[in-house]
Amino acid sequence: RIQILFEMNVNELLDFQPSHSLKRGPSDDADDIYEGMFKRKAVDAPQRKKYEDMTDEERLNLVMELEEDEKGEDLNETSVKQMVLAVEKKCAKNQELRIKHSDVPEKFMESEIELHVEIGKCLILATHPELYPMFVEAGGVKLILTLLSHDNNDIVIGTVDLLHEVTDSDVVNESQEEAMVLVRELSKNRIISVLHQVIEKLDEKNEDEGKGVHNVLGIVENLVEIDPSLADQTFKEGLLVWLLNRIKTRSFDANKLYTSEVLAILLQSSKSNRDKLGSVEGIDILLQSLALYKRRNPQTSEEQEMMHNLFDCLCLSLLAPENRDIFLKGEGVELMILMLREKKMSRPPALKVLNFALQGDEGINCCAKFIDVYGLRSLFPCFMKTPGKKAKRGGFSEMEWSEHVTSIISHLLRNASGSLLQRVMKKFTEDDHLKVDRLIELHLYYLARISDAEEEISRERERLGDDVDDETEEEFYLKRLDAGLFTLQRLDYIILTVSTSGIASIAQRIRQLLSLKGESLGPVKDVMREYMESLGDQKDSASEEKQNISHMINQL
Repeated sequence: RIQILFEMNVNELLDFQPSHSLKRGPSDDADDIYEGMFKRKAVDAPQRKKYEDMTDEERLNLVMELEEDEKGEDLNETSVKQMVLAVEKKCAKNQELRIKHSDVPEKFMESEIELHVEIGKCLILATHPELYPMFVEAGGVKLILTLLSHDNNDIVIGTVDLLHEVTDSDVVNESQEEAMVLVRELSKNRIISVLHQVIEKLDEKNEDEGKGVHNVLGIVENLVEIDPSLADQTFKEGLLVWLLNRIKTRSFDANKLYTSEVLAILLQSSKSNRDKLGSVEGIDILLQSLALYKRRNPQTSEEQEMMHNLFDCLCLSLLAPENRDIFLKGEGVELMILMLREKKMSRPPALKVLNFALQGDEGINCCAKFIDVYGLRSLFPCFMKTPGKKAKRGGFSEMEWSEHVTSIISHLLRNASGSLLQRVMKKFTEDDHLKVDRLIELHLYYLARISDAEEEISRERERLGDDVDDETEEEFYLKRLDAGLFTLQRLDYIILTVSTSGIASIAQRIRQLLSLKGESLGPVKDVMREYMESLGDQKDSASEEKQNISHMINQL
């Protein structure tokens, strides 16, 4: 159960969209177009060799000629049926020869080449998504599934290429309803199970089969983007476990990067996947994979991207309460503290993970462990100084950095008790209350930002007059959030808690610092009252939080 107090971080993560910089590998446009035409027109090896020996200008001219020729090819319902029938005939002939001459490959090899060429011609279907229902009606989906189980991996890879192209998001967006007809039929025939079998049999040490694995991952991403409910099937069919095992490999490559992206998408798209991840050692695998980066940085920007994907996977998994205990037993808290201490590229995303691990009632044990293993020593330097360079903040903005740090402190103040809580409070008295000074400095900074945003909103209200509707109000609220409202709420929660802790010197220092700046505790109370209203009237931990805040305001 996620506390509303920290819902902004959850929504941010659930809206996560990974980068696809290596999804298809770097290449020139002309090469990409020619490769597609090579498949559709079945250009033979000598012709391909001739293309490779051409200059860039000659390649471009050839591609333009091929595109002009292809414009003459008109695909319609009849030709789709003929296309499917042609592949069926080649497939039947190949199967017959394979059975008849099972011990003499030379006698069925030619039929296999013909079948591969015929599959390549079907790629033109991706340029006509409006004809997908006719393709399904003609038996195209069942034919694809048959070809995906072929004994020759070249046939399988060719079919994977076809399925990857026809489910591509750019193609599907042109005809979404027709694409859903195809996806529903694929789903009905357990496409996720079939893809798992395919990816298990392909050997990534072989370059072509490695590309085939990459395209299988692309198909999974495409299908889940079209129909998010398919994400649930990936656990049931064993594909999610394959992804986890692929992540375990120590060497880095493009397929490992893409695997991390697809895993993040599947966890983002399915609560069921998040809930069950711990049952297949997913939390332990993620922690082991990330442990490589506690004392060393990723070697390339692509490896850094993969590292961030794995951190996002871990954050998503921690949304499931049952995974918190596994994270705790797997020494996840200790690993994140080490990353904070080492100050490598893993430091910023480690803050984000701790934010998720310590939040809510489910984070009580993690909070206790964090304090017990001296996590405060590594946390408060992050509070006292925000790294100046964005690279050192792991891509976080200054506001995001402050949000994660202040959220962690507020989790600790909320969930710790007894001697553990006293250890947190003591931090604010150290070095002549230096951390209180920083707390007020940040409070005033974000209060000014919100004040500026509210002035802008006030002018906009005056301009719109009676035209302010619910949608406009939501836009106004988002402007305040962009200005740092969420971070201000975290800061003021901390101020409220430490001011009413019973340590007179802290409360006195806070009032003194505010008075020097011509401020008072009034804005703190106003911010927290507004926050209380946002919690609603539900009877759960949010209601308990509301009562605690109200009690502290009254104490002031």
